This record gives sequence, structure tokens and C-alpha cells, in this order.
Amino acid sequence: MKKKLLVTGGAGFIGGNFIHYMMERYPEYKIFNLDALTYAGDLAKHRRLEGNPRYHFIQGDITDHSMMVSLFEKEEFDYVINFAAESHVDRSIADPGVFVRTNVLGTQVLLDAALKFGVAKFVQVSTDEVYGDLDFDPATFFTEDSPLQPNSLYSASKASADLMARAYNKTYGLPVNILRCSNNYGPYQFPEKLIPLTIAKAMNGKKVPVYGDGRNVRDWLHVRDHCAAIDLVLHKGMTGEVYNVGGHNERTNLEVVKLIIQSLDKPEDLIEFVSDRPGHDRRYGIDASKLEGLGWKPEYNFETGLKQTIQWYSANKWWWEPLVKK
Repeated sequence: MKKKLLVTGGAGFIGGNFIHYMMERYPEYKIFNLDALTYAGDLAKHRRLEGNPRYHFIQGDITDHSMMVSLFEKEEFDYVINFAAESHVDRSIADPGVFVRTNVLGTQVLLDAALKFGVAKFVQVSTDEVYGDLDFDPATFFTEDSPLQPNSLYSASKASADLMARAYNKTYGLPVNILRCSNNYGPYQFPEKLIPLTIAKAMNGKKVPVYGDGRNVRDWLHVRDHCAAIDLVLHKGMTGEVYNVGGHNERTNLEVVKLIIQSLDKPEDLIEFVSDRPGHDRRYGIDASKLEGLGWKPEYNFETGLKQTIQWYSANKWWWEPLVKK
């Protein structure tokens, strides 16, 4: 009998890439993609999976308790990977209530259904932003024991979801793992995020906005490396443990933008500095040694991964241009 894997938020960037990764790697799995298809949800990335008996799409909202209970009862999932989340910091500043509803209440509803129907593993996909930010000392990093000190409404909602997942493990014994990743990049990323936004604007000769002075530092992780980490934790992670996932690729936002513009042979005067985001974190840096001890290491360095990502967006305008127009 094939194992059943529920991927929530599978029409999004990381969840969508994870579905592709698992379909390629595990022919013995049936994969269910549950997504509400909000503005960032897109099924075009899964066209090649349509008609595959191992892939099933279900449109639904993870906050709908009765629907989730019915779905879990019907399908008897073995594993749940929760990617479903509102994730754009700027949007959380404008409307924090949506983030609390989806990211906190939705996670609790899923945890409740997973507990009720005996799911063998629940993986909560989180973010390094729950730790707050670091100074610019390159010797300091977030570890799994770093305190949760979120500074944005988005990261506060993700920290709350993490604590809910932890509590379901400690209180009820639900087998849970939490992964906290650094900034992902790669194919099918919605073009409101820094890298695809810069690629799209630079390709079209438009101004590329950079917050503040552009000195904010992020650790960049290729989405395929993230998928491999989730796969490893799903199958070998110790129940109840948190694992940090980092790409060891720290760059300032301005450095990233300049690399993209140079790769596309565009002039740097496309860069336009704009007013800084409220509560903008200075630096993220991940210590992923705990996960590396489990057997994971990133395959992509930033230069190679970024080059491949730019090539992908150049070759797949059919996917992102309609999203930009919308």
C-alpha cells in the first residue's frame, strides 16, 4: 500500500517544489496537495502532474475545521508537511489579522486533525525570522536554542505556530518536527520576493526597489536544498526536535540585487533606494550543524544557484509574467 503524504500550501513556492521533489524521489508515495489558492497560490507549476494517479489536488482552507477532519478521516494520511502560510512581511504590516488566522489558527486545526487520526509525523515548516535578528558580527548565528524574538507580524505568527506544534508534541505526544529555514530562492517563487522581483524588473528595464541602504543581510538557501532537508527530517528526524536549515550564503540585499543586474547586463542605475520597511531585521545567520549531523548539507553555492535561477526565470516567462500583470 502506498504511503499518503499531505502537503499543505502545495500551490506555493516551497511547497510546490517539495511536491516535485517527492514525486521524483518516492514512487511509493501518494501526494495530496491542499491549498486555498490565495493570491500566491498557483497550479500552473503542477501541470505536468495532472492525470498522475499518485498526485491529488484539493482546494481548501486549513482553518476550516470540519473540512480538515473530514479529509483526514477519509484519506488516513501517514505524514503531514505544513507549508501553508501567509509569508510576505509587507502584507503582514498592512493586515496582521490574516496572518494570525492562517498561520496560527490554521496550524492548530491541522495539528488537531493529525492528532485525532494518528498521523505518524507532522512537520511544521517555519522560518529563521522567528529568532529576530542578529548584529553584523559574522561569528554570531541562530541556533535551535536561540530565543524566539520575532520583530514582524509575519514572524510573530510563525513563532506562535511553532509553539503550538511544540505544545501538541509535549502535551499529547504528537510526533512533530519543526524546521526553521533561511531565505529560500529558486524556480516558481512568487514575484513579490526580492530575487524574482529583481529579475522581473531588471529584465523589463524597470527600477528595482531596495529598502533603506540595502545593507540588511540574509542567508540564502536554494529551495531544492530545503526540500532535501525536509525529506531527511521527515524520515530520520528525532521526534519533538527543531532543526535549522541554512545555506551558508550570507549576502546583503544590495549585493544580491547587483549580482542579478550584472548577470542580466543591465545598468546599476536601475537600483532605486526606497524608505526602509518598519522593523526591518538587520541580519539573519543560521547554524545548521544539528541538521548536518543528521546527514544533510547544501549542494548549491549561491553563485551557481542564482545563475540557474536567473536562467529559469528567463526561460519561463510564461509562468511569471501573468502573475506580474495581475
